[in-house]
Amino acid sequence: MAILFGSEEWIETWMEEVNRSEPYAKAGADWEGDFYFIVEPEGQFAETIYYYVDLWHGKCREAYRSPDGKEKEPAFRLIAPITAWRQVVEGKLDAIQGMLSGKLKVKGNLIKITRYVRAAQELVACCSRVETEFPPAR
Repeated sequence: MAILFGSEEWIETWMEEVNRSEPYAKAGADWEGDFYFIVEPEGQFAETIYYYVDLWHGKCREAYRSPDGKEKEPAFRLIAPITAWRQVVEGKLDAIQGMLSGKLKVKGNLIKITRYVRAAQELVACCSRVETEFPPAR
């Protein structure tokens, strides 16, 4: 059954996929850093979604939907409209290319992120393993 993108269940299921992923464990073995993945309103999609994700040495230590993205001060914020996030989740947009092209805005050290291209690719692969339903455009 598909899980609604933007829900707490979606990010929890993604975290489980990340923590089961041996390729991510290897690619992210040296990574230390947390994120807010921020889904911006677009068109008739009027809601802002904040996912907090703490990645540490090849595992996801914490992942949840934040009510307002204010309770943590993560090293990175990755910001994009729902259409760009959908492309990432469906594997149609490489996350690093999205950052470099400006489709995904990054607040934080982009140089550090680009040193972990394989880890980013594995995180996206974990997204694609979560059967996802996207919110209607309303």
